[in-house]
Amino acid sequence: MYIEKLPFDEINDLYQVSSVEVGQHFYWQIGDFQVHAQVLVTSWVVIAILLLLPIVATRNLQTIPTGSQNFIEYVLEFIRDLTRTQMGEEEYLPWVPFIGTMFLSIFVSNWSGAPFPRRIIQLPHGELAAPTNDINTTVALALLTSVAYFYAGLNKRGLSYFGKYIQPTPVLLPINILEDFTKPLSLSFRPFGNILADELVVAVLVSLVPLIVPVPMMLLGLFTSAIQALTLATLAAAYTGESMEGHH
Repeated sequence: MYIEKLPFDEINDLYQVSSVEVGQHFYWQIGDFQVHAQVLVTSWVVIAILLLLPIVATRNLQTIPTGSQNFIEYVLEFIRDLTRTQMGEEEYLPWVPFIGTMFLSIFVSNWSGAPFPRRIIQLPHGELAAPTNDINTTVALALLTSVAYFYAGLNKRGLSYFGKYIQPTPVLLPINILEDFTKPLSLSFRPFGNILADELVVAVLVSLVPLIVPVPMMLLGLFTSAIQALTLATLAAAYTGESMEGHH
């Protein structure tokens, strides 16, 4: 017998996407809320690395950079070039911190799932993993990007920004609106799927063939993790730059 779903049932089904997970996980109970402890712990480590590395590297600035200062300046120049390429010479500079934060946080988060000595830190359930293998983390990053390009468009073009939805013809209004929903979906599921798949493959290989064989897959995982971070940062810059332009 067919039973019609009520609207709140459909909303509840959509909410269940946030609980997507594979394997055993460790949670903290804070009041009435259940918090994913593995993601928080690894995220704190990632944040600490991103905060401490530039502080340590720039304690003794020199006119001719060497060592860690040279590395930090190279990373900054890379991020500036990436942002300039996607957003243009006139608009890119204020957005370098945002794009840089997106790139570095995703890059370090992705890599934390492989070389991080997870088994050294014993948890009651499961083990530490990359924050980006949790759908909630990637959805949050995707929503930040959406807020950024809406803000950029409205700040630059005012209410005329919404004119893009009826260009080049009002017939395309539904498709143009749908595009704003598919962008965060793509940005959230792309890193989640890739990082989760990579960790599952390595875990299976380690359980079946513990020596040598999993190493090439781990190295490949590091490479694809870096590519994912670059891709997402590039898309975030491209979407933000696009929102500040006229119809293209």
